[in-house]
This record gives sequence, C-alpha cells and structure tokens, in this order.
Amino acid sequence: MTGPRPFNRRQAKENDAFLAALRRTGNAREAARSLGFHRSTMLKRRARDAAFAAEWDAALVLAHARLNGPDAHPDQPGTNEPRAIRTASGRMQLRTLPRRALDRAAEQAFLAALSATANVRLSAGAAGFSHSAFYARRRQSPAFAREMQLALETGYERVEMALMEAALASSYRDDAWRHNNPPAIPSMTADEAMMLLRLHHQSVRLQDEPPHIKRRRGESREAHSYRLSAMYEARLQRDRDAFDVAEAERRAATAATSESPHEEPFPTLPALDQVTGWRKGKG
Repeated sequence: MTGPRPFNRRQAKENDAFLAALRRTGNAREAARSLGFHRSTMLKRRARDAAFAAEWDAALVLAHARLNGPDAHPDQPGTNEPRAIRTASGRMQLRTLPRRALDRAAEQAFLAALSATANVRLSAGAAGFSHSAFYARRRQSPAFAREMQLALETGYERVEMALMEAALASSYRDDAWRHNNPPAIPSMTADEAMMLLRLHHQSVRLQDEPPHIKRRRGESREAHSYRLSAMYEARLQRDRDAFDVAEAERRAATAATSESPHEEPFPTLPALDQVTGWRKGKG
C-alpha cells in the first residue's frame, strides 16, 4: 500500500504562502481566503500530509506567541479556576487563582504549543506566560511534569519529521533559482576561466572523495577501505538525489497549467562584472 502522493510544485508554493499568512494572522480561514482558497482545501491537504500538519500547528503557535504574548493583553482577566494549594502550615486548601495566574487553560495551551514546536520559551509566550512559570509548575506537579515531557517528545518528533520533509526535493523549498533565467556570465580572461574550472573540477566532475575523508599519505588498510566505502555511498546518494530532483521536476511539469502566483521573485543581483575580490579567492 502506497502513501499519499506528494504535493506538486504549485501546491507546495501555495502551502508555503498559506503558512506565511497563517503565521501573520493565526486564523486558518483568513489565511486561506487571502490566497483565494476555501479553508476546506487546506484542511484536506493537512489531512493527507503529516509534515504540512506539523508546520500548520507550528505556524499557529508562532502567531499566538506574537498576538498573545505576556505583554500583549495585560488586562485580560484570569479564569478564576480553583486549585489545591499547600499553605504555610502544610495544610491543603482549594483557593481561587489570582488574575493572570497559571491555570489549567494556560497549561493546556502551553502543552499544545510545545507538542508543535519543542520550544519551551516560544510555547510559554503563546500561552501568555513566561517560561519560568511553567518550569515552576513542572517542579510542583508530577502530573504536569509528565505531560510536559510527553509534549516535548511529541514536538521533537514532529519538528524532526518536518525538517526531513523539507529536505526532500519534492518539497520545492530550495529550487527557486532553477526556475529563473540565470544571470549573464561575468567577463573574465581565459586564464581566470581555466582557474575556476581547475578549482571545481574535483567537486563537479569527479565527486569521489567526501571532504571529511580526503586521502592521507600513509593511510592504513582500514582507512583505505572506509574511504572507498564512503565514496561509494556518496555516489549512491548523488544518484538518489538526481532521481528525486528529476521526479519532482516531472510532477511540476505535469501539474503546471500556468505560472504560480506564489513563485519567489528573482533575487536582485549587482552586475556580476562589478563584483570585486573573487579573483584573489579560491573559488
């Protein structure tokens, strides 16, 4: 059984634009509407892709941290939720929490944010309190300490998954330069051109030895075997990368009916002929 099909390039760019709008507004409906989509469209994409769902949750946390930080709403009343407190005499009493005290709603908001970000300070800001308040609560409550650890583990796994997803060629996160016309080659002499080709011949044409295991004079048999094995693995990885990039390009070409309005603009570069200093460098 195969998993859901990855997003094509147009959809990936739409998702990026949606997440940016969500980080600004904290409102999925408004973020989708700003792109001309219905919220249900983005919800369907969220349901089919766990990494997109993790980034969605993280975007909400970032928005809430900005909109609901400790100083964002200083006059917001507390929930007046009673809590068991140990008095100076050692007796337990139910007391109403003072305004802006850490209540159950704030704890749950913090834990939810932590499960999306694995970031204690950010999650505390999203819940409207300082991070020290939640550390103090963890010391006081074994139950909260348990839930905080579970939320942190969940957040770690989700951030790790989103990071690995973003590294795939099918995420289209880093390929904007390939979808713009390259700038003109700066003028250079034949000697300068040959110098550049010579400097990069090993990495571009040969690509045999990873930088961390360059051949050393007098290397042992074990080191030699390890280096050859690493070179072989590096070649396999380059082949996999080339296949992934080609497959991502194929899906993008198949799905493209018009240019996406969410493409990144071509970067503004100075005239490359006017850039100085490179002739003295090492490529």
